[in-house]
This record gives sequence, C-alpha cells and structure tokens, in this order.
Amino acid sequence: MRDVSLFHKGNVADTCSVWNVLASSVLLRAARAAGCNFGITRFVLFECLNKVRTIAHQEDTELRRRLNEQREGGAFTTVDLPLDDLREVGRLRDRRRLGLGELSAIAFARRIGDVAFLSDDRGAQKLAAEVIAPALVQTTPHLLGWLVFTSRVSDGDVDVVVSQHVAMKRPLRSALRTMATEGLRVRCLINAR
Repeated sequence: MRDVSLFHKGNVADTCSVWNVLASSVLLRAARAAGCNFGITRFVLFECLNKVRTIAHQEDTELRRRLNEQREGGAFTTVDLPLDDLREVGRLRDRRRLGLGELSAIAFARRIGDVAFLSDDRGAQKLAAEVIAPALVQTTPHLLGWLVFTSRVSDGDVDVVVSQHVAMKRPLRSALRTMATEGLRVRCLINAR
C-alpha cells in the first residue's frame, strides 16, 4: 500500500488519471488548494479531447468540457516533449503495450526528474516504476488518501468524491475508499502519539 503521508505535488498525468481527477469537483478543488499541479503532454491532450471514441457517452462529453474549463483557468498545463523524449517513447513502447499518452507522460516525468507520474493504469505504473523513481509513481486514490491524511478532505467529503466518481462512470470506487480509510488510519496513528 502507498504511503499516504507522502504525495508529490507536481504531477504529469496520463489520460485515465486526468479523467479520474476531473470526475470529482471536490477532489480536484482540494488537490488544487493543497498546491497540486497537473501537467499533460500533447499526446494525453489529444487522447482526452480529440481521439475518436467508438461510443460517445455523455460522461465523456462532460469530462472533456471540464478539462477545457480547467485548462482555461490555468490547470492541466500542456507540456511539450523534446525530440529525445519522443525517441524515448518509441523505446518504451517496445517494452510494453501502452498508449502514447501513458508513454509520453512517463518519458516526460523521467526527463524532468522532480515531477511525479500520475496514472491509474497498472501496466503504466509498473513500467514507470522501472524507469523513474518508484516513489514518483502516484495514483488518484493515493491523492485522495493523502488529502484525507492532511485533513484537506473530510470523511463526509470522501462520500461525495466517490459518488461523483461513480456518477462519471469511473472505475475506482473501491480503491478510493481503501486509500481514504488508510489516510484516516495513518492520521489517527500520528495524532495518537
């Protein structure tokens, strides 16, 4: 289980984590208030806004609207990959069957070195842990656990985060609850000392 007392505030996010963070306004607001920043590569931006979906759901349309709104407000900054990073994406792609969004975010996080890779895809997390510091591989549930640990999200807010997440048909209900409980547990242990 991830250490909920530690969370790197600077993140480069892949597509699934962008959607998972945007699925809950409470989670996003708390993360931004805590000083968390989310960057995305042009590949992730393309996957989020322009990639053709076989079935368009109203939740997808809403998440795209939220991303555009956040970008206009200065969040989810787009970062460019230099040519060497694009080559790195090609080398990484040979190692795993991941999308260009995940691979470009891993390559960017690797090059910068002091930014975390935020992903909720297990394959992407595994590859990232091999090529960048494992402590710089984070997830949306880990973010929620840290926000609970730091008292930026209350117990009641956790229910709202989870219900908003489910309403957007995102798949992390169980993981969100588990990490929120862990955040509360660790906070109680530290406060009991």
